[in-house]
Amino acid sequence: MNGSTIIFDPLLPWPAIWVAVGLGLAFAGLALWRGLSGWWLRALAAAALVLALTQPALQREDRKPLSDIVILVVDRSASQSLPGRAAQTDAAVARVTAEVAALPNTELRVVEPGDGDGDSGTRAMTALSQALAEEPRGRVAGAILISDGQVHDIDLAPALPAPLNVLLTGRQTDWDRRIGVLSAPAFGIIGEEFSIRLRIEDQGSVPQAEAGGIVRLTVAVDGGEPQTVLVPVNTDIELPLTLDHGGRNLIQFSVATAEGELTDRNNMAVVEINGVRDRLRVLLVSGEPHAGERTWRNLLKSDSAVDLVHFTILRPPDKQDGVPVSELSLIAFPTRELFVEKISEFDLIIFDRYKLRGILPASYFDNIRDYVLGGGAVLVAAGPDFASAESIYYSSLAEILPAAPTGRVIEGGYKPGLTELGHRHPVTERLEDFAPGPKAADGSPGWGRWLRIIDLDPPEGQVVMQGSDARPLLVLNRVGEGRIALIASDQAWLWNRGFEGGGPQLELLRRLAHWMMKEPELEEEALLADAQGLDLTITRRSLAEGAREVTVTGPGGSETVLPLDETEPGRFTTTWAAPGMGLYRLSDGDMTQVVVLGPASPKEFEETIATPDKLAPVVDPTNGGFLRLEEGMPDLRQVRAGRPASGRGWIGVTPREAFVTQDIRILPFLPAWLLLLLSAGLSIAAWLREGRR
Repeated sequence: MNGSTIIFDPLLPWPAIWVAVGLGLAFAGLALWRGLSGWWLRALAAAALVLALTQPALQREDRKPLSDIVILVVDRSASQSLPGRAAQTDAAVARVTAEVAALPNTELRVVEPGDGDGDSGTRAMTALSQALAEEPRGRVAGAILISDGQVHDIDLAPALPAPLNVLLTGRQTDWDRRIGVLSAPAFGIIGEEFSIRLRIEDQGSVPQAEAGGIVRLTVAVDGGEPQTVLVPVNTDIELPLTLDHGGRNLIQFSVATAEGELTDRNNMAVVEINGVRDRLRVLLVSGEPHAGERTWRNLLKSDSAVDLVHFTILRPPDKQDGVPVSELSLIAFPTRELFVEKISEFDLIIFDRYKLRGILPASYFDNIRDYVLGGGAVLVAAGPDFASAESIYYSSLAEILPAAPTGRVIEGGYKPGLTELGHRHPVTERLEDFAPGPKAADGSPGWGRWLRIIDLDPPEGQVVMQGSDARPLLVLNRVGEGRIALIASDQAWLWNRGFEGGGPQLELLRRLAHWMMKEPELEEEALLADAQGLDLTITRRSLAEGAREVTVTGPGGSETVLPLDETEPGRFTTTWAAPGMGLYRLSDGDMTQVVVLGPASPKEFEETIATPDKLAPVVDPTNGGFLRLEEGMPDLRQVRAGRPASGRGWIGVTPREAFVTQDIRILPFLPAWLLLLLSAGLSIAAWLREGRR
């Protein structure tokens, strides 16, 4: 392939040459105005002189033609796996490949974008931009996209130098029903009602029997017993809910799959809401003043989320100090309001060295017992009073307390230690890690001693800490719907004061309070799951020993049995790479849990109906078009630039006729001396002609 071009290499700058052209035209015009018969010879002489100054030459190029490039973008995202679309896509790829191969001097480039992380959707325009950047734009004859039209990066569409045509998968009769969560709070206050706004929407060619109407919406929290409500379709719904525990709450919404529906992947939505307590209401009931009373008060008041009510005995009835009652300025404490009317409003009641002194009647202790049986929590910090005849054990609380006093008070220093069960219990596990110092030479924890312990009969509950001679120190128990804890010493304040280095009092009491309020992260028996991408870490927490395994049920119903290894006392763990995103159910026979990997309903399934609407703003400016594959496979034609590149049953590409120059030869158009001789001859001819006249 050769090409010829006339080029110029002027002796003077172009502005000077244009000045010469102007002067030549002026002289020729003057000669014509004066009536000189040789004016045209003078003009030709000036033209020859100007042409000599420009030095014209003939440039001959040896050109090698380059092939045209057609970019084929094949959408392999999740929505393209819906029934029939994968087969349509494969057939279209085969047809386009064959049609491009039949075109002369044309190459095909194929790119296949996926759906990213599941929440970013189809990145077809990003893939097209990357493919376009890797090819010379002058060779790109066209681009073809095989997709359902649900592309989620339209704003990243490149400026195309050639037509873009779209081959649509799917069928015009497709229809689908989906659940969309319009708004949901990130957290909810336990026991208080909040709303989640959602919408059940029908898309596509909805059958007459399914259009509009009412559907059954199923709601389940943390994989528990589902509840069903009737809701309208294509209408925004405000659904009131209430959380009953703190921490993570996984709320699942689902509707049944209708006949003929395209997919059921979007018939479910999952919302994760963190349950928090508005305020922690604590009732601290103190007996006679002692060194640890201020420690309890300071500890509870240091937390801004705690509303503390402190009931203390400042002047017991049997105190004889000679002060007339009329001169006392104390305000009567509202005991009836606290222990009768509003006792159920407290999250935790603490008895700190309290003993029976006739101030609280027996009926109040009955109310406290019933409060615990109904789901409340009581913590008893026992001092010498617990071993006396006035011990609160000799009230109605004896029915719920986990241990009875023997009447002995053992004085002497000892280091609190964890029992074998304590190493497994979430309240005390790894408590040594919070000790202010390293372990002692005898292996005991690196915290200070306590100086007193109340001897107890063999307890009914769980002994997680022990004192001197393995006596029970911290006993936990579940009673009815509530929980109770007994600390058989009033010396915890020594840790807070830094005696012999102090100890992890704050961490211990924090865990203890959270366990008593049934926080999920401190349950003794729990099945937990933590997701990082598609890697799922499963933890089974248990006080029992022995081999463990868990069954994982995937979104499609497939089951995988995973063995769990005991990595720490009471913790059985494994890490599993999930095959895909979606909602997974975990079960070990006793406990169940649900976890979402990625979005429960990926962006790919928010809109599943094949449509040209989203891509029209990108396709129309290129003179391309849309063809539905259900109507047949298209032919591929070559069209001229600027002409429509699609029609009934065909799509087009624009030949670019690109080339690369391999050799260049430059030949002078006329020698300079010949042009000068020609100019002189024309000037003489003009003089002779005018002289004869």
